[in-house]
Amino acid sequence: MSQYESEISRRRTFAIISHPDAGKTTLTEKFLLYGGAIAQAGVVKGKKNTRAATSDWMEIEKQRGISVTSSVMQFQYEGFCINILDTPGHQDFSEDTYRTLMAADSAVMVIDAAKGVEAQTRKLFQVCVLRDIPIFTFINKMDRDARDPFELCEEIEKELGIETYPVNWPIGCGKEFQGVYHREKQEIIHFSGGGGAKAATATAISPGDPNLDSLIGASLHSRLTDEIELLDGASCSFDLERVRHGKLSPVFFGSALTNFGVEPFLEDFLHMTTPPLPRHSSEGPIASDDDRFSAFVFKIQANMNKAHRDRISFLRVVSSRFDAEREVYHVQGGKKLRLSRPQQLMAAEREIISEAYAGDIIGVFDPGIFAIGDTVCTPGAKFTFDPIPTFAPEHFRRVRSVDTMKRKQFLKGMEQIAQEGAIQIFKTPYSGMEEVIVGVVGTLQFDVLEYRLKNEYNVDLYIEGLPYEYLRRIHTEDGAPVREDDLILGSDTRLVEDYKGNQLLLFGSQWAINWTQERNPKLTFSAFEGGNA
Repeated sequence: MSQYESEISRRRTFAIISHPDAGKTTLTEKFLLYGGAIAQAGVVKGKKNTRAATSDWMEIEKQRGISVTSSVMQFQYEGFCINILDTPGHQDFSEDTYRTLMAADSAVMVIDAAKGVEAQTRKLFQVCVLRDIPIFTFINKMDRDARDPFELCEEIEKELGIETYPVNWPIGCGKEFQGVYHREKQEIIHFSGGGGAKAATATAISPGDPNLDSLIGASLHSRLTDEIELLDGASCSFDLERVRHGKLSPVFFGSALTNFGVEPFLEDFLHMTTPPLPRHSSEGPIASDDDRFSAFVFKIQANMNKAHRDRISFLRVVSSRFDAEREVYHVQGGKKLRLSRPQQLMAAEREIISEAYAGDIIGVFDPGIFAIGDTVCTPGAKFTFDPIPTFAPEHFRRVRSVDTMKRKQFLKGMEQIAQEGAIQIFKTPYSGMEEVIVGVVGTLQFDVLEYRLKNEYNVDLYIEGLPYEYLRRIHTEDGAPVREDDLILGSDTRLVEDYKGNQLLLFGSQWAINWTQERNPKLTFSAFEGGNA
């Protein structure tokens, strides 16, 4: 195997998904801890006297103790080169999570052992199913009172429609949580200690060892024996091929906060998941070992370094090797260029690199030429990867700068944040640019917008609610634009334009859509797709 093939085969690129507060970001921190990427794990709480999580780099994330944007981290562990994509759990930021899943080859689904499958878990799981990517389940917080593990596995199968295979099994829960039983190795990994140390002290011992009673207690030993017998008789057989097509989810139990079960999970996961997977393109599947370099933009982030007012585009390398010295072809822009200051990231920390391989995530300085979904590749190869869909906004507000003298900063900030895909921006036709209409998937995005305009652009916002819920593109028979005077519109309908000049209608209800369509028969409506930045 050549060095090139070896580098690709050791890559693992995965996203971590969950409902808020299931412990996703804490688990990410512990992975980084095991890889030696950080010396101490941050506590993911909104308190000023605690360390913020490494993956939460925005000030608003550190203050609130939540993730509001996807974070990218790379580290090495036992010969593997691991790219972790930590996603927001809150449903208001599901667009960012969806785009991030497009860049991942597998997903780790974190579930709270006390709460089981929650609303956002279902939504994210469905995205994984559509992508046909492997899903690994980590049932977290076993160090607290938890539901019956059989019941949790059954709920995952029933709620999400995927079979489960427990790779390990918990020994007790809450204060009684003693460790896990590894089914394939047929050994008990007993834990003690924990906290911020690199690893809880783990002791491997056979289920038949006479010292086991004194280690975990006779009662837990007896219960474990019964549960193993029941598990072996009732659960389906392990099939790695079904795992890799998202039909079977390996299940692991542990506690990210105390490190119990995290390292055994990481080791098994890395050997079960795949090297970089092919991606669909206009030419068909592009495999990781294709000789032509290719990558696509899945995320754009402005002002990661507030002092430099920069804008970083994140690219998932799909095939071959990236060489910082060589020109690449930007398909959508139709021009050759060099990717400026290519870097790999540890949340907001960066390291300039000269090369990267299929599976890696790289950040490049972007003066405003890239959009989400863009393809870059070896000059001469002009295929494009499948587009990344955009969710239609469901909440709309009118936004303007409180200080009219800061119009330039206001417009720059709005456009840059819109280019990231976090918001959609519209304007009233023939109006000035003093105010814009902002559409978002979740209302918490308005809070982030207001915070970022204030802290990154020094602009205070005036935000006014609007009574709209639906957005439709409109088309005429001859393709000519329409004037509002030529339309018959109700009081809860409004004509707007995106920043590419496309005309759209905002509606307050589904009834208003039907009413408008009936009275304007020459118009064709289509669902909103794509960004406007």
